[in-house]
Amino acid sequence: MTTSGGTTQEPESAQYLAARLQRALAEDARTTEQGVRVTVRGEHVLLSGDVACAERRTEVEAVVHEAAPGLQVLNDVRVVPVGEPVGQEEIR
Repeated sequence: MTTSGGTTQEPESAQYLAARLQRALAEDARTTEQGVRVTVRGEHVLLSGDVACAERRTEVEAVVHEAAPGLQVLNDVRVVPVGEPVGQEEIR
């Protein structure tokens, strides 16, 4: 519990913090990312999912660090290159 300006604030629950961080990733112009999952466990934030490039992976971590500066971020986001399909898809 912390006090700020004479008011008492309860610590943010893990579920609400994860939702707030997920929203930050979706709304930040650097990321606009909805494919990354955010899990909060104590003082740790786990990021998982797939992004299109290494730069996006780095930006995702930066946005979370800015939104939750006191927490340790574990970035388990994978880079999955996006390209045009090779060959022809057969539909049966």
